[in-house]
Amino acid sequence: MSRLVETIAPTRLGAGYRRLLMSSWATNLGDGIAVAAGPLLVASLTDDPFLISLAALLRWAPPLVFGLYAGALSDRLDRRMIIVVANMARAVMVGVLIVTMLTHTLSITAALLILGLLATAEVFADNTAATVLPMLVDRDDLALANSRLQTGFITLNQLVGPSIGAALFAAGTTWPFLSEAVLVTLGVIFVSRITLPAHGRATDSTGNLWQDIAEGFRWTLHHAAVRTLVLTILVFNVTFGAAWSVLVLYASKQLGMGAVGFGLLTTVSAVGGLLGTALYGWITQRVSLGNIMRIGLVIETFTHLALATTTSPWLASAIFFVFGAHAFIWGTTSITVRQRAVPSELQGRVSSVNMIASYGGLVAGSAIGGTLAEHQGVAAPFWFAFVGSAAFVVLLWRELTRIAHADEQPQALAA
Repeated sequence: MSRLVETIAPTRLGAGYRRLLMSSWATNLGDGIAVAAGPLLVASLTDDPFLISLAALLRWAPPLVFGLYAGALSDRLDRRMIIVVANMARAVMVGVLIVTMLTHTLSITAALLILGLLATAEVFADNTAATVLPMLVDRDDLALANSRLQTGFITLNQLVGPSIGAALFAAGTTWPFLSEAVLVTLGVIFVSRITLPAHGRATDSTGNLWQDIAEGFRWTLHHAAVRTLVLTILVFNVTFGAAWSVLVLYASKQLGMGAVGFGLLTTVSAVGGLLGTALYGWITQRVSLGNIMRIGLVIETFTHLALATTTSPWLASAIFFVFGAHAFIWGTTSITVRQRAVPSELQGRVSSVNMIASYGGLVAGSAIGGTLAEHQGVAAPFWFAFVGSAAFVVLLWRELTRIAHADEQPQALAA
């Protein structure tokens, strides 16, 4: 057992990291259960398509609305306490949801409100958690530490959690939410035992949160490598969002796989992500971060081309498997590069700028993809994604080496 623990989280990463890892894995399993249970609950309360779609909106809207504010707070206040308070608030809200379900007083309005509040609290917890890791782990171990965190996300949040959530909901509508509350509380217990070095703004410091947010934007804009990284995430999430927004239609109309096929494709992609987690350490020992990012963007570009042209479910499944591995490897690398480059006192704000770019790109891409599919067919968003990605890769090619060595550049704040 001790050998397994040492393999997953080596002693050199420290006890604080191990507690952060256990907290992350516990809350990711709870979130994965909620991913399935939340929509099932809404669907059990109403068959109105607008209200059902509103539940999805309330899940991705909070990062856009509250992301910058959450980032500014994490640079001002005790980061551990923010995570504890945010996750305890989630546990309490889930408790309220359970009580209303047991007393048969839950309305669709109350359910949507609670789901929206849960997603909002998750923004504060997740954004702040990303700023804690560089405070616990040496910069040379950030890639390994991030890969272990992402392993939990893929395995528990994307693969295991939703299946457990659906099964628990079938057994009894309150069971998945009770499980989520227990897991989130367990995550709080682990993270509360972490000791962090001194951080945050002095109580007598000048400036308000909006000035702090502006400072984060200025730093990002003046740091060439991080600016390029954020721009890359924005553009590639536009192209990715355009293609993946019509994935369920693509699986049905172009591949002839139906609803079951859509679920199969997403599962195959997640399994590919697990392969990426297994190979990540081996890859980073042999390939530079700059080349990892270059190869990854080329893979993503040609993924769109291959999916645009194929009608074979088997070939598409193989493509999704490779894409899943790429998505994990590239995502972990980009997080590591950003954490190495950004000073501790700006981690929260720069992370929130990155979050806005990420979600903003997905939203814009989804709108483009839906419009193209409606007028040009389900393959059109994939052609758009291929052309857009290819053009950006050509423009960005020389900059990727600079991005990978972002931590070697001056980190002084712009005046």
